[in-house]
Amino acid sequence: MSAHSVQAPSAVVMVRPHAFCSNPDTLGDNAFQQRGDVSAAATVAKAAYREVSTMARRLQDAGVTVHLFDDCGQATPDSVFPNNWFSTHAGGHVAIFPMAAPNRRLERRWDVIDLLKAHYRVQDVIDYSGLEQDAVYLEGTGAMVLDHIDRVAYAVRSSRADPLALERFCTHFNFEPMLFDATDAQGRAVYHTNVLMCIGSDFVMAGFDMITDPARRKVVRSRLAENGRTLVELSAAQVGEFAGNALELQGSRGRILALSARALRALTPRQVATLEQSVELLALDVPTIETAGGSVRCMLAGIHLKARPVPTSPQAYSNDGVSGLVTGLPAAVQAS
Repeated sequence: MSAHSVQAPSAVVMVRPHAFCSNPDTLGDNAFQQRGDVSAAATVAKAAYREVSTMARRLQDAGVTVHLFDDCGQATPDSVFPNNWFSTHAGGHVAIFPMAAPNRRLERRWDVIDLLKAHYRVQDVIDYSGLEQDAVYLEGTGAMVLDHIDRVAYAVRSSRADPLALERFCTHFNFEPMLFDATDAQGRAVYHTNVLMCIGSDFVMAGFDMITDPARRKVVRSRLAENGRTLVELSAAQVGEFAGNALELQGSRGRILALSARALRALTPRQVATLEQSVELLALDVPTIETAGGSVRCMLAGIHLKARPVPTSPQAYSNDGVSGLVTGLPAAVQAS
């Protein structure tokens, strides 16, 4: 496998929900989402809890540091997708993002930021959440797919990716904005860029044909291929199976590509062979989580920060009745 890359974080934050369900406030523009079955709420929540627990354990077994936070509340059905409300960046920078759905704004947890400050070198935290008052939204690395090597932020134009917020983020964090329009096979706008595109160190897999303007499509393809990356074309049907919703990570044996079992089944043997030239594929089974309209990549907030020395004793963090115990790297944060 290839060597360590700035594109592939070796640590992530995950959130394990105790009351998971499909968020009714985001059904309007998320074509991947299924309406929840109220009568099966308890069964669904338990299944989601198991899926997140298993996924965290498998990532740790692969050598990825997982900071796992529990969400015991009832008001945050999408808390399992923490990559939407914050991101981290080399040089010690953290961004906090404005969220479109009011109940998603409740997902922001300061114990997560406290953990980052305690275990990693954080220089500053830039909070864009005040833009919500003007109905301006940019839902983190769901709305953007970041090329950390060439410093480009790719974003599908939507109600969750406002051009003004994108421009402001790119100015502060030294990214070039690359905005475009994209729709699915039914002509519906793509709600988040990270269901359409995955950028790895040596490859990009994306539903390029879903970019509606041919000239813009050519520009996006050209920009992504500039540094020699292999472009893996995904069909709209494969994107619909979450094949684009994957994240490259640094494991103990080299780089891995975390994606769902459903996504892997949608890939062709040739696509798999191309990806395996650069990464080891780690298929994670999250069918319950996927009913909420997101998959493996949405569940992972990558940490692109330099780690501090490992603490010699555990530290407890709590926020609004939710607590976690930091047991040291590379162990996970466990519920107390």
